[in-house]
Amino acid sequence: MKRITIAILALILMGLLIPTGFATDSNLVITYGESTYANSDYKSAVDAFFVNQANVDLKNVDSKIITADQVNKVSSGITGKSYSSDQIFSSAFLDLKDNDNLEVSVDKSKITTVTGNMYISALKSAGITSGHVYVTSPMQATGESALAGIMNAYEEATDVKIPDNVKEAANDEIYTQAEIVENSGVDAEKLSKLVDDVKQEVSGDNVTDHNTIVNIINNYVQNNNLNITNSDIENLADTIEQ
Repeated sequence: MKRITIAILALILMGLLIPTGFATDSNLVITYGESTYANSDYKSAVDAFFVNQANVDLKNVDSKIITADQVNKVSSGITGKSYSSDQIFSSAFLDLKDNDNLEVSVDKSKITTVTGNMYISALKSAGITSGHVYVTSPMQATGESALAGIMNAYEEATDVKIPDNVKEAANDEIYTQAEIVENSGVDAEKLSKLVDDVKQEVSGDNVTDHNTIVNIINNYVQNNNLNITNSDIENLADTIEQ
């Protein structure tokens, strides 16, 4: 599958791999990119977002610093890129006690590409259906790499292992949608809704044939007047088929 190839690659993997060590009975998890944690102004800005959005006392929340070495373990298998310790910014806060549904709040002033609905769609594909996730960065970033960290944080908080192939499929979904938004200019929320609707139809009818999935996507694209290419549709079909 074609990967994002232009300037946003510099921001793709800015943070959010969650190492082991959280207590499994904790329902609150926060992670800091090491560049954010090392800069008091950056950390304060991230903390202020989480406090204001989640109404939480961060003194009662376990936190971990996410390093470039940890990020590069994933980037090597996705983009082949290697990132230095001054490029790890993105941060996430997860509250599993907040509600019975899945909600994602994205700092739109900092996260420029991936929307809350994109995260929700991909997380549901990974079997995550409840809790409240907050995503931010002290500077602008695409937000694509956040999904890997969010899923790992859920694993630590719930002591439930998400299979690697499911993580890969969810990551592919995020990358594919982000690439289409970047290259075609299609509205991110409309694209996310299309993907969610198609997944529901494919799942409900137990569709596994690639060409059938392509036809379903084509119908939704035409009905919603979305301007995406045949290549985009093929890539979406690949991710949904997974």
